[in-house]
Amino acid sequence: MKLVIAYIQPEKLNSVKQELYKRQIYKISVTNSLGCGQQMGYTEVYRGVDIEVNLLKKVRIEIAVNEDFLKPTIDGIIAGARTGEIGDGKIFVMPIEECIRIRNGDTGHKAIG
Repeated sequence: MKLVIAYIQPEKLNSVKQELYKRQIYKISVTNSLGCGQQMGYTEVYRGVDIEVNLLKKVRIEIAVNEDFLKPTIDGIIAGARTGEIGDGKIFVMPIEECIRIRNGDTGHKAIG
């Protein structure tokens, strides 16, 4: 069992979801987040004052998958989010020690679904 965490551009969320659905991956969690990397933000002028905006809007996607769905999940995120430009995002893969479905007490691979 793995936890896939991806940070992507907000405007790419719909295309990432469509790519995941094509690969039969339906259970995802999405959170709005702020962050900076190589993009390093930008400067804008507000009422004559320079303001440095170094935290950019991103979307965090979390998907818990069994081993069989790991590669299709990663491939779907890449297919939906890639533009070839700086700021496309990052994908992290971490092991999950245990998963428990609260509704009926299922554990492990069966609980992830």
